[in-house]
Amino acid sequence: MKKFGKVVAVMMTAMMVLSGCGGASSGNTGATNGNDTTGNESGLPSKVVVGTNAEFPPFEYIAENGQPDGFDIALIKEVGQRAGFEVEVKNMDFDALIMAMETDGIDMAIAGMTATEDRKQQVDFSDPYFNASQVMIVKSDNDSIKTFQDLKGKKVAVQQGTTGDLMVTEGDESCVVEGVEVKRMNKGADAVLDLMNGGVDAVVIDANPAEQFVLANDGKIKIVTDEAVNEEYAIAIPKGETELKDAVNKALAEMKADGTMDKLAEQYDAN
Repeated sequence: MKKFGKVVAVMMTAMMVLSGCGGASSGNTGATNGNDTTGNESGLPSKVVVGTNAEFPPFEYIAENGQPDGFDIALIKEVGQRAGFEVEVKNMDFDALIMAMETDGIDMAIAGMTATEDRKQQVDFSDPYFNASQVMIVKSDNDSIKTFQDLKGKKVAVQQGTTGDLMVTEGDESCVVEGVEVKRMNKGADAVLDLMNGGVDAVVIDANPAEQFVLANDGKIKIVTDEAVNEEYAIAIPKGETELKDAVNKALAEMKADGTMDKLAEQYDAN
């Protein structure tokens, strides 16, 4: 939404003052994480607990009312409405989402999550709902970093557990450059703040949140793109939850066909 740049600016300003500068078995019996398990006529649970990490604007963030909002949150609520279940959003660290599904803490997760081969070993994924790319954020006067290979030997901040993290982690199948000193943060905003304070040379993060962080910092930082890296976001679902996965995919297909997906992307500046 157009007001989002202001939301990020407020978040970043507050952080600077302080620092000085996203499953339970749904199946036919419903969720088993302490919520309503009566289910509905479709065989799906009447309530689905969806994990997210509200530190990834414009896909998920904490709105002025203190609740998670963003493109992903609006999308999953629309999916729930079409599939016939209530959605409860649970905010948590990004790298805890898959584990929370495996320990019955949540029923699925939506958090700008890339459907990597490694993650597919742990959970199932819906059909993709968004095409994205990884970029680098550097200070505006930095002209030495032009591609991901230029990060070799540099200090780079990432949000822990994200695709950006995996891309600079030696030994991971998603790694595109070796020899990087990686600094892992719980929040993308913390990584950007560390860059602005001179703690790192660059931040690796998804393109859309990168744009929001740059807009919030008025010429102090800039985006560097490398077209070699692209990815797809999908909704993570516990393995074996076929009915839930089918219902989600059906709703996503309807939203793409009737234009709802595009309208939400425009509303939340996720184009």
